[in-house]
Amino acid sequence: NEKINYKVREHSLAKVPALLVVGKREAEEGTVAVRRLGSQGQEIVSLDEIVARLVKEATPPDLA
Repeated sequence: NEKINYKVREHSLAKVPALLVVGKREAEEGTVAVRRLGSQGQEIVSLDEIVARLVKEATPPDLA
């Protein structure tokens, strides 16, 4: 039952590199709010786009 802002703050202090937030609106639209470590704002992207970005970031250079 924690508030979303509390969860975002706790994970920011834990230095989680990327937070993906899906609320009611995002679920209806098929989007995700992305908050990056060190960034003040958030970016709204499609689910397919964020999956592709995260796969690319997680792939080691020798396998790319």
